[in-house]
Formats: sequence, C-alpha cells, structure tokens
Amino acid sequence: MSWKPTLTWDHAQKRAQILQQIRQFFSDKAVVEVETPTLSLGTVTDVHLETFTCRYNFLADKSVCQPTELHLQTSPEFHLKRLLASGYGCIYQISKAFRHEEAGRYHNPEFTMLEWYRLGFDHFELMAEVAELLQLVLNCDEPIQVTYQQLFIEYVDVDPLMASTEQLLAIINDHNKLCEWLAIADDNDILLQFIFSEIIEPKIGNDKPCFVFNFPISQASLAKMCPKDNRVAQRFECYFRGIELVNGFNELTDIDVQLERFQQDNVKRKKMLLKEKRIDANFISALSHGLPPCSGVALGVDRLIMLALKADHIEQVISFPVDRS
Repeated sequence: MSWKPTLTWDHAQKRAQILQQIRQFFSDKAVVEVETPTLSLGTVTDVHLETFTCRYNFLADKSVCQPTELHLQTSPEFHLKRLLASGYGCIYQISKAFRHEEAGRYHNPEFTMLEWYRLGFDHFELMAEVAELLQLVLNCDEPIQVTYQQLFIEYVDVDPLMASTEQLLAIINDHNKLCEWLAIADDNDILLQFIFSEIIEPKIGNDKPCFVFNFPISQASLAKMCPKDNRVAQRFECYFRGIELVNGFNELTDIDVQLERFQQDNVKRKKMLLKEKRIDANFISALSHGLPPCSGVALGVDRLIMLALKADHIEQVISFPVDRS
C-alpha cells in the first residue's frame, strides 16, 4: 500500500482545467450550479445499483436508541428533481457519487458525476447539448445516433424487442460466452444487457461518440415511454472508445407510472434474492406536487477526463483510488 496519489501534478492541473471548462459551458448557457446532499434518507430501487449505507442517531423525531439508515447517493438525481419540482430552473451539479461495485479500469466506488436538467428539452435536444460538451472537452468528431434495436439487428441479427430467451441464449453461446448463471436466467433483460455490454458495446463509438437511444422500457424506469412504440423508453446512453460516458432520459413525470416501476424493481429484487429498497418518500412527494417537463443526463467526469488525457485507467485521473483511500 502506498500513501502517494495516483494522480500526477500535471494531470491534476489538466483535470482542474476541464472542470473549469465544464462550469464555463453551463455558465454561458445560464444553467445554474447547485449542491444537494450526499447522504439521504432515500435511495434507488434499481436492481443494478447497490448503495453504501451508514447509521445516524440524531434525527429530531427519534430517540438516540433508534438509529436511522442513511444512504450515500448513487447520483444526485432525486434531489435535483425535487429542486425542479419546487420551482428551480435549469440546473447542474458536479458531485461525488458512490456505488457498491467492484473497482476496475473505469470504475472507483467513489467517483465524480456531472448531472444536469433542462426544462422543456426532449431527449434529442439534450443529446445535442451533450454532444456540444463532448466536442468542446474532447475535440472529437460530431457524435452519431442509433437506436438500441438497430444495433442488435446489425451486430447480432436479432430484434431485441421481439427476441425469445432461446434466441438470446443462442447468440451468447455462438460467441462462446455462455455460462451457468446466464443459462438459468429467466429474465430477458439480463440476457439483453449481457449481449449489449459484452458483444455490441466494444464495436461502437470507436472513432466518434455514439449515442444509443430508445432502450427497452423495462431498462428505463425513470424515462417516458416513446409515444410511437410503447415497447421502448426515451432513454439514451453515449459510448466513446470503449467507455460508457452518459445516461440520460426524457424524464418521467407521471407519479402513478413511476410508483409502479419502482414497485416492479422491488419485485425483481425479491426474485433475485436482493434486499428490497424502501421507495424514496420525499421524491414521490415531489412528483405528486409536479415535476415540470424536462430531460436530464448524468455524465461520468472521471471517464471524460480519462478520454481527454488519453489515460488507460481511472486511477490516473483521481488522487486516491479506493485501495489507497
């Protein structure tokens, strides 16, 4: 174990310049920087996200013998939407986020996230703004756009919105990636996500950023349904040079639909033997008050800086990774 940082002084200065560049980008557009809590009473129900938790003994309505579980946030999303519901305009935040996942080349359990929301934007308008930021910071070519369905048809010759479990398992097997846990999976979303990440993702966005949109609605619990096809949601991601950079939505504002999707998440959690998560009451209250039409996106800042500095590992762009923290 070493006490020294993995971020060199040269890269530290360049990182600071990029953060300044991002803040200037939003200042020029009159998008206001805000701060929200890192610790929260509520958290996400997403089956693919696990939080770090701690206990707090001093809430006003409880005795010190009744500690309250608090969560380190996986993103500032729910808090930012609560601000929008209370009357805020277009906002952004650069903050720490925490996800209880294995550290690796592109992930540290504590990382820096940029998230922003644009009132009145749909997901296509927001994709255009993300593209503008990427071209500014990375000096890259203009990104391309393609649907999730088109990618599956092009690279594995199957329509993901109609494929059977047998077809998906056959694709995985044909690529010599079938293993026991996949063979017994009875959730097509798990198989689709595996095919996308292991087979399709390495083939896209290698020369210029690639926006993928219209994900299956079962993979987008916080996005609006596409009015032209109720099988897909108005969600997008962006990939560049092997890195998933952004995840964005035309935000769901219907409280009844949102509650149903959170409940479906917990049904999946129970089925997968994962701990069920209490639905964030403050977020639901904000939705009941009314979230204005908007689109929002989260961008991994450390990953963006990796691309800008041509770094091979996230450790090269953060000061102290988890094993040196």
